[in-house]
Amino acid sequence: MTLSALGIFSAAGAGGGVLGPIAGYFGGGDVSSTVNTVDKFSFVGDTRTTLAIGLTNNTRGAGGYSNSGVAGYIGAGTNAVSADFSNVDKFAFPSDSRSALGTGLTNPTRGITAMANSGVAGYFAGGVVGSSRVTTVEKFTFPSDTRSTLGTGVANAVYGMAGYANVATAGYFAGGDDGAGIIATVNKFAFPADTRTTLGTGLTSGNVEPAGFANQAVAGYYAGGMDVGGNKLTRVDKFAFPSDNRTTLGTGLSAANRGSAGMANALIAGYVGGGLTNVKVATVDKFAFPSDTRTTLGTGLSSARDLTAGMSNSGVI
Repeated sequence: MTLSALGIFSAAGAGGGVLGPIAGYFGGGDVSSTVNTVDKFSFVGDTRTTLAIGLTNNTRGAGGYSNSGVAGYIGAGTNAVSADFSNVDKFAFPSDSRSALGTGLTNPTRGITAMANSGVAGYFAGGVVGSSRVTTVEKFTFPSDTRSTLGTGVANAVYGMAGYANVATAGYFAGGDDGAGIIATVNKFAFPADTRTTLGTGLTSGNVEPAGFANQAVAGYYAGGMDVGGNKLTRVDKFAFPSDNRTTLGTGLSAANRGSAGMANALIAGYVGGGLTNVKVATVDKFAFPSDTRTTLGTGLSSARDLTAGMSNSGVI
């Protein structure tokens, strides 16, 4: 079984046979215009490098997930000027060499989110196609990366959700803007059937553009975002596995922030990078597992930007 913690991934080890180097990635986003930059944070020392080859497109509002130990994926999004995208870029671990999937999403989509059942499949959900929000969830099966569309999508047509997964158990998509308002719904897709339910307790409040990450088999987290009053948030909601009971961390993000991205080093720490406070930021906050204590990395993203996508390689068992 492979393990990953996504933003997203996201999505979601411990044990022998871990591949290296293991690292987390933040790709794309908007500085003053969209970029294709992919920043890589080694989980040994949290040191940052920038990949020589970035995304195929300058894009924001893309989704990211990983087949941990094998490859990371960033797909869809928009250049914010004239084009939305349907392509999915694949970065092979550990070389980080990039290829493009032969089949991307069914439609060019912006404001999308993603998560993965590492070792089995990755999922892209929601977003905006043309001028319409959608409920669509598209599934890319590993290792072939063949695409199918789930018969049941997310409960509301939204953009700006966040995702994570408890690998081999369930994936989650939460929040977003459905056009009538900002919602608090948390969608749960049980693996392997992909049957959808919604949690009886959603987010603390309606929330658009939070970041999502997970501590495999322990809990999932939604961090930051913007509420129905237009307030950016520092709040981090934590949903314990398998009960899905929600608590709120005593210490949230270092600044109220929307449009950040999440990824995680499974069983070690979760990371929230970039976003918009009063200005766009390069900050990366780190939440150590299991205490959930927060620190801020001394080196953040290579540029201050929001609407980036996260993915990670936590190795394999």
